[in-house]
Amino acid sequence: MIHGLLWLPLLAAFIGLAYAGWNEYQTLETYRRWADPFGRAKYDVYSVLGQKEDVLTVGKATRKAVTETESFSLKSVKDIRLLVNDQAVDLNAPPSKGKKVALAFELSDRTIEVPFTQVGLAAKWGEVLTKDWQAMK
Repeated sequence: MIHGLLWLPLLAAFIGLAYAGWNEYQTLETYRRWADPFGRAKYDVYSVLGQKEDVLTVGKATRKAVTETESFSLKSVKDIRLLVNDQAVDLNAPPSKGKKVALAFELSDRTIEVPFTQVGLAAKWGEVLTKDWQAMK
């Protein structure tokens, strides 16, 4: 009986990990279905981003759907900045790490920040979107 009670926390941990894995799989499948119509898309724990021609769509992936979506045109963007720890940094020479990383799109009436987990990934997206944005000017 004592041996069974010792294994009980391990069983609970296994069930918790299995549920977390299933939850993440469902979120990724939701993102995959959402990203199909986009020419370019990114999934991140913090946000999803899709680009179809000049329109960017930002949202948050959950198990059931992509929520909190917001779309805007690259033509309406006044500036694109890479923010690391709430400070604008150079896209071509980003720092290697940062606690809070985001791409900021400055529009005429508001600024939209797209959070990222990795500085390098945010910098690459920033470079590509900046090229597309400058080509549309």
